[in-house]
Amino acid sequence: MKSVFVLNLCCTARQSEIQYERIGNDVTMQCGSLDNDASVTWKVNGTDVKARRREEGPRLILMEVNMSSNGLYSCFQNPDGQRRDQINLRVGLPPKEPQVTCRSNTYPKGFYCSWHLQHPTYIPTDFEIDVQHNQRPLEVTRDEVHKNRCHVKFPELFSSFPYRVNVTAVNSLGRASNAISFEESSIVKPDPPEKVVAKPVANNARRLEVTWNSPSTWPDVETFPLKYFLRYRPLIRDQWQHVELSDSTSHTITDAYAGKEYIIQLAAKDMEIGTWSDWSVAVHATPWMEEPKPITSTTESDIIPETTPGPPSAAPRVGEPTAACSTLLWSTHLLLACVLLSIMWCVTSLQCYFHANHSLFLCVKRS
Repeated sequence: MKSVFVLNLCCTARQSEIQYERIGNDVTMQCGSLDNDASVTWKVNGTDVKARRREEGPRLILMEVNMSSNGLYSCFQNPDGQRRDQINLRVGLPPKEPQVTCRSNTYPKGFYCSWHLQHPTYIPTDFEIDVQHNQRPLEVTRDEVHKNRCHVKFPELFSSFPYRVNVTAVNSLGRASNAISFEESSIVKPDPPEKVVAKPVANNARRLEVTWNSPSTWPDVETFPLKYFLRYRPLIRDQWQHVELSDSTSHTITDAYAGKEYIIQLAAKDMEIGTWSDWSVAVHATPWMEEPKPITSTTESDIIPETTPGPPSAAPRVGEPTAACSTLLWSTHLLLACVLLSIMWCVTSLQCYFHANHSLFLCVKRS
C-alpha cells in the first residue's frame, strides 16, 4: 500500500514554502488552515492541474507523483477567489550509500577524501564527514572548489593505526552512510610529472632527449624523493616501451626509429610507499633528420652554359620543320647522293669492261 504524506504549510513560514516528496508516492497538499468543509480551487504554475488527483475540501491529493509533478501550486478559496496558500512541490529520492575514496598527493602533509552518489536524488542533498585516527576525531576542512571533497592533515607519520572515514548523505527524504578504513601508506599517490618536454638530439637519428619536472603538489621531493616510469612508442605501433628511472628528471631514448614521430608519457611514485600516479599529458617528438643535400653534377656535359637572355623564339607553325627535322632531312639527302654516286660508278666500270672485251674480240677475228 502506498504511503500518503500530509504536510500543513503556513504561508508566513519560510521553511514551509517547499514540500519534498518521494517519486511514486501519493502526495497531499493542504490549503493553509482552512476548515475541512472549505471549497477551494487549485492551480499549478498558473494553470489548471491536469495530473491524476483527488480533491477533498481544502486538500489536493496527487496520485503517484513523478518529475512532471514539480511546480508551484496555489489554492484559492471559493467563491471570492482569494489566494490562501502556495506550495512549491519538489519530488525526488532519498540518497543511497555514497562512494568514498581517499588519496594523498601532498605526502607527508595530509590527504583528501572525495565522494559521490551513484544515483541522482533530484533534490538538494548534503554530506556529513567524520574522520578518525586511533579512535580520535580529526579536523576536516571542506574544499572551496570541489563541493564533494575535504582535506585532512596527517596527525603523525609512519603510524600503524588505520584511518576511518565515514560519509553520510542526507536530504529531506532520508540518509545513507558509507565508511572506509585504510593505512597511511596505501593512499599515497602523487600527481603526474609536469612540463614534460621531448626534443631531438642533433646529428643522431635515433635519439630523443626527454625532460620533466616533479609534480608541484609534492611538497618535499628532497626528503621524500620520487621515481619515474617513462613509456614511449612510435605512432605507427600500439606497443609501448618502458623505462623505470630513479631520482632523475631526464632521460635519453636511444632506440627510436629514424624519422618516426613518437608519443611520450611519464608517471611518478614515492620511492618506498604508495602507488603510481596517472600518466602525464602526452607529448610528441620526432628524432633528428639530416637535411637533404643539393644535387651537384660531376661531368662537363651536365653543365648548362649561361647564355644571355634573348627574345623568345616564335612557336613553330604547323608544317614548318624544326631543327631536328632539318637535320634528319639533310642526312637523308646525303645518303641518297652517296647511293646514286655508287650506282653511277658501277655503271661506268661495267661499260669500260665490256668495251675492252669487245675490242679484243675484233682483233682476234681479223687475225
